[in-house]
Amino acid sequence: MTYSVICENLFATERLAEKFAKSVVDTGAFISMFGDVGAGKTAFARFVCKYLDVKEKVTSPSFVIINEYKSGKIPVYHFDLYRLENEGISTIINELEEYGEGKILTFVEWAQFSENTLPFDRLELNINYIDENKREFVFNAFGTKSETILKRMQEQ
Repeated sequence: MTYSVICENLFATERLAEKFAKSVVDTGAFISMFGDVGAGKTAFARFVCKYLDVKEKVTSPSFVIINEYKSGKIPVYHFDLYRLENEGISTIINELEEYGEGKILTFVEWAQFSENTLPFDRLELNINYIDENKREFVFNAFGTKSETILKRMQEQ
């Protein structure tokens, strides 16, 4: 199942993130994020966290690999695989699978470095840079839980 949206500006991206937050607050989700540098992966995660009432400052986990936010409606874990070598990724794959279970929200930026070993039931989000302000967000669901989330988003 696929859900695609073009956001004309940052305000539209924030509205999409709000819709996503409302769709995952009761279930949690595992979301693999793809997109070039500057496409908006961290910005999208930041907006989602805002609507989940996360109190901590949401920043890119590029240099720390993972940021944890536990002050909101559900726990949020934000990974960045960009700086890990293949050996480094292999050491955290089992942990990533654990972050795909339960009522938590897990973002994994640069998921293409995971070597296709991410949990089966997940959302994949491709953020395509169109111009300075405009982005295309393409969500693909893999699994029943993720399909339900996309259906909720489409109904809003």
